[in-house]
Amino acid sequence: MAAPVNPPRGMRDFLPADKARRERALATIKRIYAQHGFDEIETPVVEEFARLHSGLGGDNEKLAYSILKRGLSSDDLRTSADADDTTSLTDLGLRFDLTVPLARYYASHRAELPTVFRALQTGPVWRAERPQKGRYRQFVQCDIDIIGEAGPLAEIELVAATVAALDALGIVGATVRINDRRILTRLLASWGVADHFGERALITIDKLDKVGVDGVVAELADLGIDTAGVGEALTEIGAGGWSLLEGDVPAWLDTEAYEDLLALRAALPDVELVFDPTLVRGMGYYTGTIFEVAHPESGSSVAGGGRYDGMIGRFLGQDVPAVGFSIGFERILDLVRDPDDARPGSLVLVYDPALAAGRLAELKRGALALDAYSRVRLERRPRNLKGLLDSLAAEGWTTFATVGPDTEELEPRPLS
Repeated sequence: MAAPVNPPRGMRDFLPADKARRERALATIKRIYAQHGFDEIETPVVEEFARLHSGLGGDNEKLAYSILKRGLSSDDLRTSADADDTTSLTDLGLRFDLTVPLARYYASHRAELPTVFRALQTGPVWRAERPQKGRYRQFVQCDIDIIGEAGPLAEIELVAATVAALDALGIVGATVRINDRRILTRLLASWGVADHFGERALITIDKLDKVGVDGVVAELADLGIDTAGVGEALTEIGAGGWSLLEGDVPAWLDTEAYEDLLALRAALPDVELVFDPTLVRGMGYYTGTIFEVAHPESGSSVAGGGRYDGMIGRFLGQDVPAVGFSIGFERILDLVRDPDDARPGSLVLVYDPALAAGRLAELKRGALALDAYSRVRLERRPRNLKGLLDSLAAEGWTTFATVGPDTEELEPRPLS
């Protein structure tokens, strides 16, 4: 028996109908983002190893795929003096997100770009994840970023464009949760959390929706943090939402961040914005506003992002304000409402084997010249015509016409 021929674990093949559906969704996202003034760019799928492991990617750096230096082989890796240190053997790696490549791109081309640069970037990224439902080793990201705008206008534009893209895909009922890293820093300080506990404490707080208040308090205590009053504070904060920003401002609330969040809310009256002071997001490079899109039919966020003013300075030598928003493309596909009329008109000419090739070519040219059809395919008529038609309908074709030696004019019929 032949061994199964499958793609590597965590990676997938897409049949024509699936690929067409993905491309329609991607085209919708890119169209909306272009309408909002974002310019599409492209970066290599490979970046320098040192850049990918410069401390900007958080835990994702541990999941990066590395590439052996040219001329080396797997035998060199096996015989390395230190199997845990591969830096002497690798000089390149596959990108694990689109943000680090964008920061490098901007540092490379700053002189050729506008003062405020609105970037759109889509493409595959790779992470050595443990494959499971909804988590892949190769997946597509859809990012928009604004570089060079320090004020809340950047966040306003990003949220508006992302919500518009989701609406265009038929994804309704989404909620945008927002917070600010400056608020989280002040919150930890109000609890007396020492700086060296900061990132670990934030990782724990990020689990609030999974383990609850008691679970967070217990884990913070395990870290050695004095949790007196933390449980009560988390309960009060979780129930507060925007009401926390009304009346007397809490002592732990950063005033500048507070003003930015209010400006964001006022500028987006039609967007369901929820202030969540416990929203963390995992990337350590965030410096200000952070946001995440939740949907009732998804167990995970479907989009997210934030401000990362310190990242580009690592490459450029001077800080440049930057903020980005990324749609979880693989996650939203399950939520996309793809009506029948979203499929472009397509025609299959099911021909009699006795028909001359020249006549077939003529019929296909004539069909392609019609505005009604974006695609035309020739299919030899089999004995089981119904089986062929069912298969074509499943692949997304919309109409067919049978043609033979005596056909003068096409008579298209719907496939389903």
